[in-house]
Amino acid sequence: MKSWTKDIEINASIEQIWSLLNGKLEDMQKIMPQVVSQEPIKLTPEKVGSIYLQKYREGNRVLEYEVKTLEYLDDINSKKLKVGFTLANMFQITAKYELKKMDENTTYFKYTTTNTPLKWYLKPLVMLGSSKVVIQFAERVKKVAEAKK
Repeated sequence: MKSWTKDIEINASIEQIWSLLNGKLEDMQKIMPQVVSQEPIKLTPEKVGSIYLQKYREGNRVLEYEVKTLEYLDDINSKKLKVGFTLANMFQITAKYELKKMDENTTYFKYTTTNTPLKWYLKPLVMLGSSKVVIQFAERVKKVAEAKK
């Protein structure tokens, strides 16, 4: 397993950023434009254990996988969402989003992703992976949230 983390300060309210991560599909697509759809399969009252069928465009192909909510916290000053999914029966991936309110218009955002190869021959590929995608994602969240004011 390999893990990458990026944290960043965003000049937007915690609720503005949370709506991009935990809101409607249209809001999610602002920061994850490759997500084509997300339909609930199983919803739990506490959110943890909820499962969604997500479709993701990769070039000309559309990949489909189940996304499971692994952690969920929605407090006024702190929010957390961790999801996990298996991609193409080859990788087990998690994505964790953590938000902490610094003041009314400033939020600390931390994004952590892990990638576990499910086939032995993919391990070198994962180990050589860079944090570039994680950094780009955190910066996209910042750009979209700050433009939303």
